[in-house]
Amino acid sequence: MPGAEEDTLPRLWPTGTARVLVASNRGPVAFAVGDDGRLRIRRGAGGLVSGLSRVAADNGDGPMAWVCAALSDADRRAARSAPAGRLDLAGHDTDGTAVRMLDVDQVVFDRAYNAVANRTLWFIHHLLYAPASQPVFGPAFRRDWQAYETYNEMFAQALAHEAAPGASVLIQDYHLTLVAARLRALRADLRIAHFSHTPWAPPEYFRILPDDVSEQILRGMLGADRLGFLTDAWADAFQECCRDLLGLRIDRRAVTIGTAGSGREAGSGREAGSGREAGSGREAGRHRTVRIGVHPLGVSADELLGRAAATDVAARAAELVDLAGGRRLIVRVDRTELSKNIVRGLDAYRELLRTRPEWRGKVMHLVCAYPSRHDLPEYREYTAAVQRLAAEIEDEFATDTWLPLRLEITDDYPRSIAALSLAEVLVVNPIRDGMNLVAKEGPIVSTRDAVLVLSREAGACAEMGTAALVVNPFDIQATARALHAALTMPAPERRRRAEELAAVAGRLPPQRWFADQLHALAADR
Repeated sequence: MPGAEEDTLPRLWPTGTARVLVASNRGPVAFAVGDDGRLRIRRGAGGLVSGLSRVAADNGDGPMAWVCAALSDADRRAARSAPAGRLDLAGHDTDGTAVRMLDVDQVVFDRAYNAVANRTLWFIHHLLYAPASQPVFGPAFRRDWQAYETYNEMFAQALAHEAAPGASVLIQDYHLTLVAARLRALRADLRIAHFSHTPWAPPEYFRILPDDVSEQILRGMLGADRLGFLTDAWADAFQECCRDLLGLRIDRRAVTIGTAGSGREAGSGREAGSGREAGSGREAGRHRTVRIGVHPLGVSADELLGRAAATDVAARAAELVDLAGGRRLIVRVDRTELSKNIVRGLDAYRELLRTRPEWRGKVMHLVCAYPSRHDLPEYREYTAAVQRLAAEIEDEFATDTWLPLRLEITDDYPRSIAALSLAEVLVVNPIRDGMNLVAKEGPIVSTRDAVLVLSREAGACAEMGTAALVVNPFDIQATARALHAALTMPAPERRRRAEELAAVAGRLPPQRWFADQLHALAADR
């Protein structure tokens, strides 16, 4: 098989027609089975999905393909009935995009997605483990890791088949950390990027992973030509892992690695047996530089405002106004996900009511919590903890005429947008977050100059910290004081901060975010 530095195509792989390819666990479409037993297609959620088709049209990049996994029984049925999983070739409406949905064995998918991606890599990057007891990497993990390797190999092979010569491939997130290197081995002609939507763990925490696994992940991602992160902090953490765990040369925004045929270990940052840094110029031989970019994803202000003006949002807003009864609204919109820190946020609200009794009867905390990953026991337990604390707050403070808190654990997007529009205080206090788009969505749709109480550990804080009230997400009392400060902030200051937040939020909408990465990948040639 050709080395990574060669420009010729391996003869094993026929070339496809797609000039731009995206790979992600979740795709642009999903399926459900109707009452008549027939498949029903629906659009995927999220800004990335909505922006991609316009990027291809606006930039003249030619045919686009999207490789994704079948996530449900209906998805698997659709994938099996389509030629090589190509939904567009089976007559499904994919909005002009070639969509290849992979029919992953259910057991393989569960082990790769739930056990490795969500219960291991997510926990590592969000610093969620309690090392005194977790994790434990035994035989079960090794079985799960093999499934993760299989899953990533399936994506690499599908991309290799669909890509035209010299195509650009953009791989998304922690589910697919091994794909870039495997794809490079199959198709050395391609331009490959990988983008991380999560934080990146510092080296001392990343070392929790088994040594060979952490090395596979880093080397897998370094198979790309370009790596993207949401903030400087996450990019710096990745580079520190490469330096400390692999001994690679680190520049301001690049990692230099040795390649096969140079007398060094293939893909290694050290010369075989010498410990010298690859690419340092002290030894003859070939090397490859992986560029690193920071692209802080924002929201599409026009689309979000259009959605906020819809009739279903207006109806939910009217309901919430009646519920609040003239009281000031403190709002949070989150998934019931461990890193989102809902429990400490509720605890801070309770502390506000305990220490500032003047707010009793005058505020209401509206918590819109989307169910998240309930097939994992940790998430079911966390949701139960949120519900218990909400009940405790109600028991302690509720009166016949005042409900201090309303907790909704349902997926209701119109209600969430309505809540954001009515918020006077928006709480975003994650333990750790790659970006947190709620922090950007809220200021766009706010009609009340909402004050943002923002965790310093959210990626959004890098851009929005000067206009938000920044808190330590572990400090309950400090967060309670921030809530009080937000409620008592003078109107002119609220307006100034709200305008600054809204300007930042719309700075890099999904369409431009994606196009910038595509252009940067081409410019690195």
